[in-house]
Amino acid sequence: MKRAIDFSNRLMQRYLPDPFVFVIILTLVVFLLGMGVTGSTPVEMVQYWGEGFWNLLTFSMQMVLVLVTGFVLASSPLFKRILSGLASKPNSPGQAIVFVTLVSLLASWVNWGFGLVIGALFAKELAKQVENVDYRLLIASAYSGFLVWHGGLAGSIPLTIATPDHFSQGIIGIIQTDETIFSVFNLAIVGSLFIVLPILNYRMMPEKEERVVIDRSLLDEGKDYQAATLDKEEMTPADRLEHSKILAIITGVLGLAFLIYYFVSNGFQLNLNIVNFGFLFLGILFHGTPKAFIESVKEAVSGASGIIIQFPFYAGIMGMMVASGFAQEMSSWFVNISTEFTFPFFAFISAGIVNFFVPSGGGQWAVQAPIMLEAAKELGVSIPKTAMAVAWGDAWTNMIQPFWALPALAIAGLKAKDIMGFCLIVLIISGIFISLGLLLL
Repeated sequence: MKRAIDFSNRLMQRYLPDPFVFVIILTLVVFLLGMGVTGSTPVEMVQYWGEGFWNLLTFSMQMVLVLVTGFVLASSPLFKRILSGLASKPNSPGQAIVFVTLVSLLASWVNWGFGLVIGALFAKELAKQVENVDYRLLIASAYSGFLVWHGGLAGSIPLTIATPDHFSQGIIGIIQTDETIFSVFNLAIVGSLFIVLPILNYRMMPEKEERVVIDRSLLDEGKDYQAATLDKEEMTPADRLEHSKILAIITGVLGLAFLIYYFVSNGFQLNLNIVNFGFLFLGILFHGTPKAFIESVKEAVSGASGIIIQFPFYAGIMGMMVASGFAQEMSSWFVNISTEFTFPFFAFISAGIVNFFVPSGGGQWAVQAPIMLEAAKELGVSIPKTAMAVAWGDAWTNMIQPFWALPALAIAGLKAKDIMGFCLIVLIISGIFISLGLLLL
């Protein structure tokens, strides 16, 4: 294990570039493959790329808000006390690694956006309180919990096919979540990962002398956003409004009132907008004044640069993959070598590969569903298992896809290559358990 981890870390440190360089390389690779595999001309590939470039703007803004509102909420005095209290429970580096893995797994199974932010924030708090814990592994462990999101309550593929009038209803009808998310095979895969990942992350701990321990002072923002900057007698009417607790309370309560209405009307259905909405208004309420809240926002925004710049490039890659037909060609190749028994496995592998270039669960399903569903019907393979095989493939290679790690890395202040060596080991081991669950259950 130690040799494998050392090799993995050296490999990533040496050869994994910055995520921005990584997405440029992916762009060039897809551009060339699109021409070679589908016969598209250079002019057509440029057209596909440019026309798709801005198709993820809404999603990009959602991801920026995941990072910003999550940071703002965590920097509020009340939330700091909550995270600090939880982080005081582990008494050793090993316990900290196991604890953050379990918290991240549970949060990500409930909602992927919630899990991404909470896992990273909790890991950062643990690093402040637990001595001699390897900071890289701590953040990698938090990110590893993201692996279960597509098998959880917010999985976009199982929720899509359970929704009336979804685009593939004419092929498969409506598939309820008791056949996908709450099926025996899916719960078995999720349960196995809840056992395997904490143990694996614990086993990956470097020897004490080899651990990368961060200076705790670098993690302590040390900012009192609520501190008054002016004497009350010197405040102008505008200053008084900026420091008004009443305004913050009214605004926060208004947001909470809508959340109550939403959950009463829709049940416990989390989506990215609702998670961001909750984080935003709790942040306003917990910071106490508009001034304190906006000062926290200013600091949080500085960490969102990677998301703002890189996500449009991924949208361009998606545009080339879909419009050129390259994604469909790749899926068809795996279908052609499948049998009834191996089809779920090859659907899983193909989805994992496509996820490198189309890192969006919903977008990937739109690309692969027509091919995979028709093949499943022809081979006599379970439709729910086929859908979940694609879902797990989409989630699986996120472990070495910097796209989804950007929010966690921004919160932690690390680079992708700092954690991807550990994540590569997680990818390999988890792939075995997911494959067995899809093949044998």
